[in-house]
Amino acid sequence: MVAIALVAVPLLLALCSLAVASSRVRPWLVPAGAAIHLSLVLFALRSHSDVSALGGWMVLDKLGRIALPLVSILFFACSLYVPTYLRLRSKRPNRVFCGALLAFLAMMTLITVSHHLGLMWVALEANALVSAPLLYFNHNPRSLEATWKYLLIGGVGIALALLGSFFLAYAALHAGLRGSLLVDDLVRDAPLLSRPWLHTAFIVLLVGYGTKMGLAPMHTWKPDAYGEAPGVVGALLAGGLTTCAFVALLRFYQVCSAAGEGAFARDLLVAIGLLSMAVASVFVARQRDYKRMLAYSSVEHMGIMVVGIGVGGLAAFGALLHLINNALTKGVLFIAAANIHRAYGGKTTATVSGALRRVPASAGLFVAGFFAVTGSPPFGPFLSEFTILRSAVESGRYFVAGAFLTLLFVVFVGMAGTVLAVVQGKPREDLPQTGFHDSLGTVGPAIGLLIAVVLLGVWVPPGLDAALRDAARFVETGQ
Repeated sequence: MVAIALVAVPLLLALCSLAVASSRVRPWLVPAGAAIHLSLVLFALRSHSDVSALGGWMVLDKLGRIALPLVSILFFACSLYVPTYLRLRSKRPNRVFCGALLAFLAMMTLITVSHHLGLMWVALEANALVSAPLLYFNHNPRSLEATWKYLLIGGVGIALALLGSFFLAYAALHAGLRGSLLVDDLVRDAPLLSRPWLHTAFIVLLVGYGTKMGLAPMHTWKPDAYGEAPGVVGALLAGGLTTCAFVALLRFYQVCSAAGEGAFARDLLVAIGLLSMAVASVFVARQRDYKRMLAYSSVEHMGIMVVGIGVGGLAAFGALLHLINNALTKGVLFIAAANIHRAYGGKTTATVSGALRRVPASAGLFVAGFFAVTGSPPFGPFLSEFTILRSAVESGRYFVAGAFLTLLFVVFVGMAGTVLAVVQGKPREDLPQTGFHDSLGTVGPAIGLLIAVVLLGVWVPPGLDAALRDAARFVETGQ
């Protein structure tokens, strides 16, 4: 019943937010729903019995025990920002926005606990639909264009994911097995699956779910979506949706690995991961729009994670640790970027400068987030990226290690120019004052996330370390 409640509670609160008449009361349902959801997640993690439902269609397994609390914690932090943000945007109706946020949480939860490929696909498609109103919240031509691009490109990706799922099921039928879309059945029967159909399925699924992750060259929806979405929505897309899509991809990697085709899958993952990092390094350089810059940073970090899985061994542990670090760091950056945008009314370096003088707390968080996301010590991403790099060197993959390190450096230099242009100097005197100032409601959630990122850079709690090692072993061996 806990597995059902994890999805049902935010859905019920989403319906309640649509029914509540007061636009002042409605935003508080979002943090209330997030708090209840986080409590249920903690209860599920502490439960000594299996957390499952629908005859094995929903299971909180070792991978889900990493992804689900991450999604819930990130959403809870972002939800604390929502009431203050919507109060600042009081002229904009928030009924659909609040309902869509809670439905977004429900669908992310369903993705992480789905053990049936069809159910997982439905959850990802529903997630895309409920996130469309969030992207279009500003109701201007650019947000409309970004929403349509997100739906169209994401629609192609999710269609390919469905096709790949069918190919995987046919790989069982072609081998004379009973066709099943349950992950457990596919992992069990993996050694018997038809190899040509299994290879085809993984390639198509990598493109399909890679589109949802924003891996290059399927990333083209990201700059527009992240650039035009409200900051809190950008944080959930960059840290939540991508986490769920990565989990979905790992389910299929499990099947390939169990079939003895892990080397085939890992080579593809390393290649597309390095390509994503290379594309990000090209476009992040001299990027004038700092929210689009964060989109290309997300493309880079999706590449880092799949490179980690592709290298395997200790690097798989590093990839899952980086999954956590990336999500938390993106929460810091997008909230800080949203505050700077609100203070200046613009999001390009032509408009924004001297942010340390106008909004010092938000600008400080933006700088700290920049150092964190580029893998500087003592922040969490440094530890996870170093773990991946170390594993690549120890396994003799010197070209991968060299390319990985070089691209990290290029992205650091590219992002530094934009970040410094935003925070340094003096604010332009000809720009009108927006009246926005830092407050506990606007910077508190980002501060909390930043503290977590710093802690993970100097100390990984033993419980989390054990859970990450279990999850990495589960991804590679299915056990």
